Amino acid sequence: MQTNNPIIATQELSFQYKGGIPIKFPAIQIQKGQHTLLLGNSGTGKTTLLHLLGGLSKPTAGKVWINEKDIYAMSTSEMDKFRSQHIGFIFQEAHLLKNLTILENIQLAQSLAKKTVNKNEVLSVLDKLQLSDKAHAYPQELSRGQLQRAAIARAVINKPLLLIADEPTASLDDQNTTRVLTLLMEIADQQGATLLIATHDKRIKNNFSNTYDLNTLNPNSK
Repeated sequence: MQTNNPIIATQELSFQYKGGIPIKFPAIQIQKGQHTLLLGNSGTGKTTLLHLLGGLSKPTAGKVWINEKDIYAMSTSEMDKFRSQHIGFIFQEAHLLKNLTILENIQLAQSLAKKTVNKNEVLSVLDKLQLSDKAHAYPQELSRGQLQRAAIARAVINKPLLLIADEPTASLDDQNTTRVLTLLMEIADQQGATLLIATHDKRIKNNFSNTYDLNTLNPNSK
C-alpha cells in the first residue's frame, strides 16, 4: 500500500463470479476530497468494483483499504459497523422502506450505525436538500427526484468518509443530470465526504479531475 494516506487504495484486486472468468481491476488510489469517477460501459465491471470498494462483495483476490483500514481483514460484524458508520451508498433506486416516513427512514440509518438518533440533525440535512416539507411523507408520496434527494440525505446523515453512487444520473435528461451531480458534489463537500461515482454516462466526465476508465483498465487524470 502506498504511504500518502489515501481514503481508498487497492492492490491487485480481482473478482470472479461462479462459472465466469476473473475480472481484474486497476490499482486505485483516491485522496480525501478527491471526487472520482469510475467510467465504463456495461459489462466492464464498474458496479462489481464499486461493491468491492464499498465492502458489499468480498474480492477473489487482492486488498482494499479505506482510511488505511484493510476492510476485508475485518470480521463480518466489524465490517457491517464500519460500513454503516463510514460509507454512504446511493443507488439508482432509492430503496426506502415504504412503511416509514422519510424522517423515519433516515433516523433508521442513524440507529443502524449505532449513532444517536437526532431528529434535528435529520431535519437540517433535509432542509439542505429542500425536502423539509416531506419529512413526514411516505416514499410513495414523493416524486422520483424527491426520492433521489431523500436517498442522498440517508447516505450522508452519518457524515461518511466515503459517499458511493452507482449510476445516479441513469435515465435522467441533461438538465436533471447537471442538478443531481451538482447536488452530490455540494453535499459531499458540506459533509466532508469523498464522492465516488460509477457510471457509463460520459456526459459527466468533464466534471471530474480524477477518473478511472474501466474500458481501458487505466486511470486517466486530466
